[in-house]
Amino acid sequence: MAAERQARGRQVEAAVRQHLQRAGLRFLAGNVGYRGGELDLVMQDPDRGTVVFVEVRYRASSAFGGGAGSVDRAKRRRLVQAAQLYLASQPALALRPCRFDVADASGDPAAPRIDWIVDAFRLDDI
Repeated sequence: MAAERQARGRQVEAAVRQHLQRAGLRFLAGNVGYRGGELDLVMQDPDRGTVVFVEVRYRASSAFGGGAGSVDRAKRRRLVQAAQLYLASQPALALRPCRFDVADASGDPAAPRIDWIVDAFRLDDI
């Protein structure tokens, strides 16, 4: 069961990555793990130089609400901490503007419907 979930997660993250790249973002890193949390995708908006931390949430069905709603205050705090650690390890990116997006995916994991929420939360929200 866990292996199946991981495979589904990889499929969805790959689809989201492709979606964001088609929209013009450049891939920097994926599944970057730290003690307190993990960054699903780290992208860059080449037009603005913005570092974009993308949380990918998947739900097979929206019957119980979308995945974006599950990014609560505690999750946002962990994402911010992981982003700070990532930026500390990447001095060339550390002074660039940053934002936090959520990619809410649903349906078939191989070809999910993706709702990309740009600037889903800010540091003031945590």
